[in-house]
Amino acid sequence: MLNSRALDYSMDYTMDGHPRDVLKKDRQLSLVQDDRHDSGLDSMKEEEYDQLVRELEDIRLQPKEACTALQSSPCPPAQAWKEQVTEDGDTFLHLAIIHEEKTLSLEIVRQTGCDKVFLNFQNKLGQTPLHLAMITDQPEIAETLLKAGCNPEIRDFRGNTPLHIACEQGSLRGVGVLTQYSHHHHLNSLLHMHNYNGHTCLHLASIQGYLAIVECLLSLGVDVNAKEPCNGRTALHLAVDLQNQELVSLLLKYGADANKVTYQGYSPYQLTWGRNNSVIQEQLKPFTTLELQMLPESEDEDSCESESEFTEDERLYDDCVIGGRFVPC
Repeated sequence: MLNSRALDYSMDYTMDGHPRDVLKKDRQLSLVQDDRHDSGLDSMKEEEYDQLVRELEDIRLQPKEACTALQSSPCPPAQAWKEQVTEDGDTFLHLAIIHEEKTLSLEIVRQTGCDKVFLNFQNKLGQTPLHLAMITDQPEIAETLLKAGCNPEIRDFRGNTPLHIACEQGSLRGVGVLTQYSHHHHLNSLLHMHNYNGHTCLHLASIQGYLAIVECLLSLGVDVNAKEPCNGRTALHLAVDLQNQELVSLLLKYGADANKVTYQGYSPYQLTWGRNNSVIQEQLKPFTTLELQMLPESEDEDSCESESEFTEDERLYDDCVIGGRFVPC
């Protein structure tokens, strides 16, 4: 079972193995994020987990004839194991995915048939099995879930869809599976959805510097000029803040508007003042109108370096963090 401590997406843990071939010994899940919310292993006793595995091993595939009949007849009554949920809201499918029991996970998905409620069931952290497949980097499980009808637009407690998670963790295979096997109307929504921090998938991939994922999203038609609701930064603003000149080049290549301004009125070019990387400034200059090259209320380029412009309080907040990453000056 998963405890209710707030650990978010990333947590390392090890489980003792079971003599059955289906279990792995000394499993350790080491996920990308350091603040993962665990979905419930610590509170599960060993005998409870053994009983869970025995019940899952009793699952049998339905004959092909029965599967065909499901298409023209009502769904059969739910199996008892479908109704069992841990104190943290996890179903057998959640637990099988967390334990990386691929065979069991695939078997459970096959047995669910047309039961979309079970496939899309959210635990107490709002995580569906598809979220957990992304968190544990199991794209094959994610593909099976999507083909079975899992909804990729469901948000977890942070407002993240599975695609947000894949982009933030840098899972190019996960992004590929989600974008390839999601229906067109789902994909269009996923590319434009903001999480509860105001970030789109493009924002998250840009913050982490995953250029391959950024290019994948841009090729699919994501809005390159989407703004964060909190401050109005686009991905291009973020690239400047993070001093990532390769990302700046890529975004400009896909039509990023260098004349978009934040809610405070700053263009990406204006954010280059006072920073060490002059190459980024030169990259942006041809795309930026003259009035958006100069800092507001400044007479010339050197005015931004004048110490008299900054109060003592402002100096206290020179160091910034974007998406958990330190922003260089």
